[in-house]
Amino acid sequence: MLVFLGGGLISCKSKEEKLPILGSKEPINNGKDTIYHKIPDFSFTDQNGKTITAKTFENKIYVADFFFTSCTTICPVMGKEMQRLYEKYKGNEKIAFLSHSIDPAHDSVPVLKEYSEDLGVDNHQWHFVTGEQEAIFNMAQNHYMISAMRDSTLPDGVLHSGAFILVDSQKRIRGYYDGTSNKEVDKLISDISILLQHN
Repeated sequence: MLVFLGGGLISCKSKEEKLPILGSKEPINNGKDTIYHKIPDFSFTDQNGKTITAKTFENKIYVADFFFTSCTTICPVMGKEMQRLYEKYKGNEKIAFLSHSIDPAHDSVPVLKEYSEDLGVDNHQWHFVTGEQEAIFNMAQNHYMISAMRDSTLPDGVLHSGAFILVDSQKRIRGYYDGTSNKEVDKLISDISILLQHN
């Protein structure tokens, strides 16, 4: 749709086009269409002892991250920023949050439950999940395309990205944001608003 305004020609294209679709892509139909990278199915257990899969986020926009409850470096700041997102969208059924623990040996269901309660999580919108460590590392590195691995040279013994990953309702990655930066999380909020217009 084209609109003439003040003598100029303005294109009223969808704002969602401003958000890239990230990851690998494969052209099909002689380049007329594209298959984009999508988050595959998974199965983890959340702080309420419930099995969480990709179906949990069906028709939802969600923000994912990787953390562990005993983290002494970036996780406390990330937790506060994700808590800010949670409070902003609390009760919005189109938005969810998925925090993967990379230390399942310590982060049992009861530990995650206590951690979530300390952050004021009192609904089923924000899932703190645990599972087999290699499966969680695999999700981080091969599907969300961020770092999460063992590293004995670090104080906590593991290395993980501080990124918040924005995933749209079609399971496509739409953005990465520094979860330790208030300014970056403000940008994430703005981008969520763009996706919500088309969800």
